[in-house]
Amino acid sequence: MAGDAARTPVVTYDEYLAIERAADQRHEWLDGRVYAMAGGTLVHAELAFAVLRELGDAALRCGCRVFNADAKVRVRETGLATYPDGSIVCGRVETDPMDRNAMTNPTLLVEVLSDGTEGYDRGEKWAHYRHISTLKDYVLVSQHTPRIEVFSRDGDHWTLRIAERGETLTLTALDATIAVDRVYLGIELTTGGRLAGA
Repeated sequence: MAGDAARTPVVTYDEYLAIERAADQRHEWLDGRVYAMAGGTLVHAELAFAVLRELGDAALRCGCRVFNADAKVRVRETGLATYPDGSIVCGRVETDPMDRNAMTNPTLLVEVLSDGTEGYDRGEKWAHYRHISTLKDYVLVSQHTPRIEVFSRDGDHWTLRIAERGETLTLTALDATIAVDRVYLGIELTTGGRLAGA
């Protein structure tokens, strides 16, 4: 699981939901284990908002709904319950039978990469997300350099596309593009960089 997330004894999903209701922080659940999710940085929060702002109008025009990091996703096929940095659902939102606050049919997911979670977001978490049949795009956003990666579903395969400063990416899930410069405009990255025009 993610980075240095705290591990707890085995619990049922119902017990996990009780922990969630009583806690002031979010947790992931998988195979009876509950993992506290580390708090994000200001840059992390800023970038997550910037990506959703970039995609929001296009999503609404397409009849889709946009969710921030407070929205839980449950991967039915593997059981993982987690909180992506952003989610978009096109069509009716479907929820998990065990958890009415967990969506099961995201069309697009966003993760802002941090030093502690990048390996997890690219590896184990991505392996879970690939099981979501409705997922068309998985967007990864760097905190260190203006760089956005999008894994897009092409039939049974996934294609990776990368865009950096001055470039855009077309999405599969929406009739929209992500412009790297607009996402990073005015944001001071963890390396101390800032995109021109801020």
